[in-house]
Amino acid sequence: METGQILDALRFEAGRWQPLRSAVVGEALVRLHVNGSELVRLMCTPDHLDWLALGFLYSVHIIAGLDDVRLLKVCPSATCVDVWLRRGDFEPPGRWTITSGCGGGITFADLSEAEQPLTSSVRVRAQQLSRLMLALQDTQRTRGIHTVALAEGDRLLAVVEDVGRHNAIDKLVGRCLAEGIATADRILLSTGRISSEMLQKAARAGIPVVASRTSPTTLSVALAAAWNVTLVGYVRRDSLIVYHDQARVVTEEAHFNAHL
Repeated sequence: METGQILDALRFEAGRWQPLRSAVVGEALVRLHVNGSELVRLMCTPDHLDWLALGFLYSVHIIAGLDDVRLLKVCPSATCVDVWLRRGDFEPPGRWTITSGCGGGITFADLSEAEQPLTSSVRVRAQQLSRLMLALQDTQRTRGIHTVALAEGDRLLAVVEDVGRHNAIDKLVGRCLAEGIATADRILLSTGRISSEMLQKAARAGIPVVASRTSPTTLSVALAAAWNVTLVGYVRRDSLIVYHDQARVVTEEAHFNAHL
């Protein structure tokens, strides 16, 4: 399924109206059921809903991996996902939080205590992050959509899109679970703002470096410090801002001298 549709629209430019065909991002309400009961409703781009379900359940600590899932089925209308766990005693969490993610994200995790500090020897170069961000932007097919990627070295290992920033990370984590792509000790790239629940999802996946085209929030910076995640914002061709743990981000010259 496509992430958007081509619709008729009108452009006003140079004092004149002109018809055009414009790509518009898809958005729909999707229900996620676990063991036959509705767990949550998600506003999302209705594609790769299997990845979204897996990533969401992993991020909120309901599953630890694919081995916990007995069956996952996306309904033909793409309006619901049914997940059956191997354990039959699953009880839905009694408390949930509406997050700051666009579209109103939801998490069951206590963000103040959800993750353990990461231990990682990963180092990245400032210029490497800039090149990766440019490569990520080159993958975007539709305007107005959030794109995230998992990277290693100068390679984008997996790229996904969604109308919601938090959904995009869930889809990325779910894709990695489904395809057996390791997330630990790698880089998360995002075109959107990094909020607290997005930082939590990255930490849960063992990702020590999170880089965005735009800004973090104050809570995501605080959580990056608590969980030992390097948080980088405003990544441009020749500049970036490190909000936490500059030690993991080196210049090309420093990287070269470290290997002399």
